[in-house]
Amino acid sequence: MTQAPLIMLAAGGTGGHLFPAEALGVTLMKRGYRVRLITDSRATRFSGLFSKDMMDVVPSETMRGRSPLALARTSMALGLGTAMSVALMRRLKPAAVVGFGGYPTLPPLFAARLCGIPAIIHESNAVMGRANRLLSKRVAAIATSLPGVLDHDASLAAKTTMTGTPMRPAILAAAAVPYAAPEIGGALRLLVVGGSQGARVMSDTVPGAIERLEPALWSRLVLTQQVRDEDLTRVRAVYDRLKIQVDLQPFFSDLPVRLASSHLVVSRSGAGTVAELAAIGRPSVLVPLPGALDQDQFANAGVLADAGGAIRIAQVDFTPDRLAAEISALAAEPARLASMAKAARAAGTLDAAERLADLVAKVACV
Repeated sequence: MTQAPLIMLAAGGTGGHLFPAEALGVTLMKRGYRVRLITDSRATRFSGLFSKDMMDVVPSETMRGRSPLALARTSMALGLGTAMSVALMRRLKPAAVVGFGGYPTLPPLFAARLCGIPAIIHESNAVMGRANRLLSKRVAAIATSLPGVLDHDASLAAKTTMTGTPMRPAILAAAAVPYAAPEIGGALRLLVVGGSQGARVMSDTVPGAIERLEPALWSRLVLTQQVRDEDLTRVRAVYDRLKIQVDLQPFFSDLPVRLASSHLVVSRSGAGTVAELAAIGRPSVLVPLPGALDQDQFANAGVLADAGGAIRIAQVDFTPDRLAAEISALAAEPARLASMAKAARAAGTLDAAERLADLVAKVACV
């Protein structure tokens, strides 16, 4: 009996890369394909579609510097990872390989090229990342989450399809929950997150902002905040003194449910976060991670801000006074929050996994 075609998915071991890969994997399996994941050791922390027997871990290394030692370390890791990936390709014979960004995708995508296997890369950000830029001329097709990402390069634009970011089932379930604006004088549910590793700036800024709100708002707040372990004691002390109803945790495994139940979200603006806020349709205050060479988070936040679904604040301007002013203004205007939620939702794409699966089938010719 002939086996179903195998699609290899390659993703760096962070949620922003793994979650879209998982969403595509679910869709491909529903269509009768087999899927496997090639990733780095960080992915073993995540539970989901990819059990250990569906996962291959290969060495990789992010470019961390330009010194001879750093370059040698990166080259050795990528070379070893490529050799291992070539062996995997020859043994498993996938019909196609799909990369989701990050340096851990370089070895399997280089191996696919060496073995003559068609490959696709997916770019979630509004600005193409460095790893995907290295791969862009070596793949058969490029999928993007947002329109216009590669319009500046005619040769790349010709093989680019805008699919959106594939959403895992938990996000699709959350997207089915309609937004209900807070009632005047009623509870205001505020969610504060800082990415998969948390963000110190949220611990430094948000408690001070809450302290600057009118006392009448303190009793209305239902606050959920992601706080790093090392910041937990000092952040909790502020909220206990103000008698704020709060849930503080370093990581929320049920984040999609919490997003769906929130009136307002304060967050970084990684590609996955922005895509999920748009898919679910929730208003947000977005604080891009500063210092990135590509300024990808600034561009990501701009997509929702330009659509009217978010307020973008550069980290240098993200002060307790500024955040308190934004929260106070939004709390006083439920209709504005509802309008922002509607605008965010209009920028979202719920069928991205199906669109990307169509592209995979076309490139793989199976």
